[in-house]
Amino acid sequence: MMNITILKSKIHRAVVTQANIDYVGSITIDEELMDAAGLYEYEMVYVMDINNGSRFQTYVIKGPRGKKDICLNGAAARLVHLGDKVIIMAFGQMDEKEIPEFTPKVVFVDEENSITDIKSYEKHGEIL
Repeated sequence: MMNITILKSKIHRAVVTQANIDYVGSITIDEELMDAAGLYEYEMVYVMDINNGSRFQTYVIKGPRGKKDICLNGAAARLVHLGDKVIIMAFGQMDEKEIPEFTPKVVFVDEENSITDIKSYEKHGEIL
């Protein structure tokens, strides 16, 4: 069998609330959003900035629950601006036999990073 890297979950169009160049590194995400997306503290994520096209990877740090924070820290802070919309994606390794039964989770948020919906992908790539 072969292990395949597959999308596990994503937070779609979150708004950057802070960019802290002086922090060691990472992305701080509200714990409520982390739970909804199934993200773990220190898990590697890919971040895509919709506004400027930047794409980079970093790791998650748990932010205070309910504060709606999306804060890029360290060097990544140079790649975003306050108010930018980002897509935060986590991937995982899966045995190819598991893939037909798996559907990634997508967490949709509004302009204040409040959860508006949580959906899964269908087998054909369309969102339910």
